[in-house]
Amino acid sequence: MPIDGLKPIDLGDKPIFDQYLGHDPPQTSELNFTNLFIWRHYYHPVWKLWEECLLILFQPKSGPAFGLPPVGAGDRAKALYYLCQELTGMGQEARVCRVGEDFVNSFVDSDRYKIIVDRDNSDYVYLTEDLATLPGRKYHTKKNHLNRFLKHTPYEYRPLDEELVECFLDMQETWCQMKACVEKPELLAEDYAVHEALTHFDDLDYQGGAIVIDSKVEAFSLGEALNESTAVIHIEKANPEIPGLYTAINQLFCQHTWSKTVYINREQDLGVEGLRKAKESYHPCHMVDKYTVMPKGRRVKRIRKGHGAKRRECEVRHKV
Repeated sequence: MPIDGLKPIDLGDKPIFDQYLGHDPPQTSELNFTNLFIWRHYYHPVWKLWEECLLILFQPKSGPAFGLPPVGAGDRAKALYYLCQELTGMGQEARVCRVGEDFVNSFVDSDRYKIIVDRDNSDYVYLTEDLATLPGRKYHTKKNHLNRFLKHTPYEYRPLDEELVECFLDMQETWCQMKACVEKPELLAEDYAVHEALTHFDDLDYQGGAIVIDSKVEAFSLGEALNESTAVIHIEKANPEIPGLYTAINQLFCQHTWSKTVYINREQDLGVEGLRKAKESYHPCHMVDKYTVMPKGRRVKRIRKGHGAKRRECEVRHKV
């Protein structure tokens, strides 16, 4: 693989991503190989290694290309500038998106870059213990939904294994029929991502859990460790016609799989009002705020070969 060339992400790249993300454990949900891989047909990510940093560009069909914040042991401020150059060289607006607050505070000079809050893509983070036990008055309604389900619905909770993969796929197909996924591009893209995750169950690092009712999977959730203290939930689905089922799969998956994890990252709401209301109803412990970073001023000049060691001023005008 030529180090100086951008290439599409594929399964064989996982060890490289694991190495770089392991050195620089992410707080944001995007910086995770499973997420990057299962959504690759939507975002069309390409990547390269540059001076001990992993650089990732998204090229979605629905909008302009953008970068993700560099990760690795190298100079990430310098890598950010270089990433802006790559985008400019592609004829794109130079913008790096889904940038966590920790990266902004450490590597982004506000005199050289515009820093724009991206509320719609900021992640919701919860205490695992809260999701697993639903304590106190603020969870009273959730606890009632859960208790009603547990009292009136005979069920079995099962962790995902090879035997259950096909059952998960069947449930996803049924869910998509109920939600008319073929008429909604965002749900169709998610359906593809679910299929990618499940058909590569043996190759990826996530774990899953299911609620089985009358020998049929009626709810499932997929997630994995994001960093030392946090798990991220990639996918959660439940039959909407069974009252309390969404509350149950959320609670049971946390209780059975993530009890040793301090936090659960349940990703962003994408600015969707119903999704925002649902995520806020679980009372997040905190948000992982994200930003879009764009160089100020004139367009970024390309660094010539042989001059890479000396950093130039980053001066561009340029937004996910």
